[in-house]
Amino acid sequence: MQTTTDKPLKLFALTWPLFIDFALHFLTAALNTFMISHVSYQGVAALSVGNMVFELAITLFSFVSIGASVVITQYLGAKNKQAARDVVYSSIGFNLGVGVVAALGIITGASTMLSLMNLPEHLLVDGKLYLQIVGLCLVPEAVAMCIAGAMRAHGHTQQAMWVTLAMNIITFSGNLLLLYGWFGLPQMGVAGVAISTVTGRVIGMCIMLFLFVRYTSIRLHIPSIVKPQWKMLKKVFHIGLPAAGENLSWMLQFLVVTSFVGLMGDKALAAQSLYFQICMFILLFGLSIGIGNEIIIGHLVGAKAIKAAEAQLYRALKIGLIVTTSVAALAAIYGEYLVSWFTDERDVLQLVAPLFILTLFMEPGRTFNLVVINALRASGDAKFPFFVGVFSMWCIAVPGAYWLGVHLEYGLVGVWTALAIDEWVRGLAMLWRWRSGRWQTKSLVLDHP
Repeated sequence: MQTTTDKPLKLFALTWPLFIDFALHFLTAALNTFMISHVSYQGVAALSVGNMVFELAITLFSFVSIGASVVITQYLGAKNKQAARDVVYSSIGFNLGVGVVAALGIITGASTMLSLMNLPEHLLVDGKLYLQIVGLCLVPEAVAMCIAGAMRAHGHTQQAMWVTLAMNIITFSGNLLLLYGWFGLPQMGVAGVAISTVTGRVIGMCIMLFLFVRYTSIRLHIPSIVKPQWKMLKKVFHIGLPAAGENLSWMLQFLVVTSFVGLMGDKALAAQSLYFQICMFILLFGLSIGIGNEIIIGHLVGAKAIKAAEAQLYRALKIGLIVTTSVAALAAIYGEYLVSWFTDERDVLQLVAPLFILTLFMEPGRTFNLVVINALRASGDAKFPFFVGVFSMWCIAVPGAYWLGVHLEYGLVGVWTALAIDEWVRGLAMLWRWRSGRWQTKSLVLDHP
């Protein structure tokens, strides 16, 4: 299997930059929160609520970048570079329009949004200022997400990783200058964090554009960007809308499940929050392998190398399960110790301890799900994962979490057992779909020679 640079796509070479890239994205929000916490706890509250609105907008952009990445990989596999370019232009053009609308909506409606989210009145000024400044970077962020997805589809995952690292360095440096007032500059509080974030993302987009043109040799043709091709966007939406719908469904069901944990008291909520952060780190391993495998399988499906795609899925699944199980085992051994860095509350530590044992069951199931579901999407089979995901989340995870955690009073162990069962059910359903071979007829480039 060859990329546009005539080099074989290797899972490890794709995966390790993806892992670091995703970890750095998680680090950005954590870095801002950590730094402003040393200045004002009210600032942390304003920042967290503002970030929820911002992340919702990012989720809106993501469905185009996810869909475009899959379609591009298939066209590259089919050796149709012109069609791949058309997808790049169309996805950038559409996301650019959505970014402008989202930015205007957030800038003009910041006060209303924050009031609807019940932000305390004395924090509204800071929250509004933060949201309006950060809203400015939604336009470059919308473009950057498409460019990053297209670069990964071409096999250039390291370049996207370096851009994310540069963004973090710029944001961190900006916080030192504008939040802490280094070199005699004014301490701008939440506004300083927002300016640093916007500056980092705008510069990151410019670097991303430069690297994209250099490594893919695709010039950004403005007329093609301004007039996206509907035929290409339909293919992008075919993958992206179900993927975004599934992600949104997961976010909503986790909010509901968290409300069940709220019935158990503040210590249970604290324990879940700390455990969830460590789970997110473990998740990065499976997510990186799943996305890297998706890129390879997309190329193989586009090239009609079906047998090679089948073998690639099982190879990636084996690697993913081995890596995740190993990391989960370490979490089971050292997880409680890690949590003790953040709190010395014995009741919280006692609630967390059994969850790390459950991790040995939970995280391999999640990786199983991630690897197979991304392989199905890479083939063009996106609707089945969406419908099965929604069914499992709302018919297994949510009622199961309430029944085991609240009704039977197993607490957090009951809640996370239901979530683990949901992951395994979806993963096994995805594997059944893959083994059925129906994904082989879902290629998005069948209409091109």
